[in-house]
Amino acid sequence: MSEHILSLSDFKADASQLLKRMQEDDATPLVLTQNGRASAVVQSYDDYQRLQKSLAMMKLLALGEADIQASQLVPQDKVFAAARARLGARLKSHD
Repeated sequence: MSEHILSLSDFKADASQLLKRMQEDDATPLVLTQNGRASAVVQSYDDYQRLQKSLAMMKLLALGEADIQASQLVPQDKVFAAARARLGARLKSHD
């Protein structure tokens, strides 16, 4: 992933324009520095959402792998039957 590095002072001086350019060009994230050290990252909201969804999927995969390693497995038909039962109960309670 490429990134642009910018001082916080420079970002503050031109924040509106930089954010507009980021939205229009689907720009790479900006790394903001303070006193010469990286302190924050600015990225588009869409990119942030994609990253969060990717991280959530990776967490689910890791949890699944841990369940497999611990032999904590449930047959698919039982999982779906339990889900249908819960959904049916929930739908009945809303009637």
